[in-house]
Amino acid sequence: MKIAVSGKGGSGKTTVSALLARTLAGEGRTVFAVDADPTANLGSMLGLPRDQWPVPISQMKDLIKERTGTNGNYGTYFKINPDVRDLPDRFSRTVNGVRLLTLGGVAHGGAGCICPESALLKSLITHLLLRPGEFVVIDMEAGIEHLGRATAQAVTIMLIVVNPGQQSIQTAQTIRRLARDIQITRLGVVLNKVTPETDVEKLIADLDGLPVLGRLSYDPRIVQADIEGASPFTGDERQSKEIHAILNSIAGQTGESRSQRNP
Repeated sequence: MKIAVSGKGGSGKTTVSALLARTLAGEGRTVFAVDADPTANLGSMLGLPRDQWPVPISQMKDLIKERTGTNGNYGTYFKINPDVRDLPDRFSRTVNGVRLLTLGGVAHGGAGCICPESALLKSLITHLLLRPGEFVVIDMEAGIEHLGRATAQAVTIMLIVVNPGQQSIQTAQTIRRLARDIQITRLGVVLNKVTPETDVEKLIADLDGLPVLGRLSYDPRIVQADIEGASPFTGDERQSKEIHAILNSIAGQTGESRSQRNP
């Protein structure tokens, strides 16, 4: 599976990304977790102390110059498909069985900017998504700027994390439009922070046809972990059942198999 996770800021997409990645790693999978959100909190959510976080690729100026051939001045020629084959193994950090790679943000230009940093990050994402035999979970920002048409074809599914509230639902609809523009056809919603009082049927109706693949219950321990910058992985039975149900729904919708562990 190659899973891109998006959603409104604060919806819990980084929490969902971390829980999916750790669950897959616990099944013996080879898992890359890619932090493609400029706020870069996935390391903490996976249980990695902040002082051990990998340096974001977008901040490696010498590497960017080397791989893209840029001289550091904008408006000059550079390679738009740089060689990135060695980067996942060189610059990832393993935590709780998950290999974490941090992309960072692009400081220059606006949405869809064409610059050396953007070219390197998109090539790296594409390379990871095309590597066989691995599971990839990408924690996206609310936009999907790290993905292009070629990359989208390798994404198994894009999950949109939605918590109760109209702003989160509106963001989900925006993401659906952006995903369609680059031909991501498999989309699914994870309802997050669900309480017994949540009107799930209304949420589903407001999502206007976006399939709901599962839900995560509201848990004050996860909220506290987020405040503390710690891992939300509690390991309790309810959390485990909910995450496995989401993964099984993804497998059922996409035809991907989770029945075999890695050797």
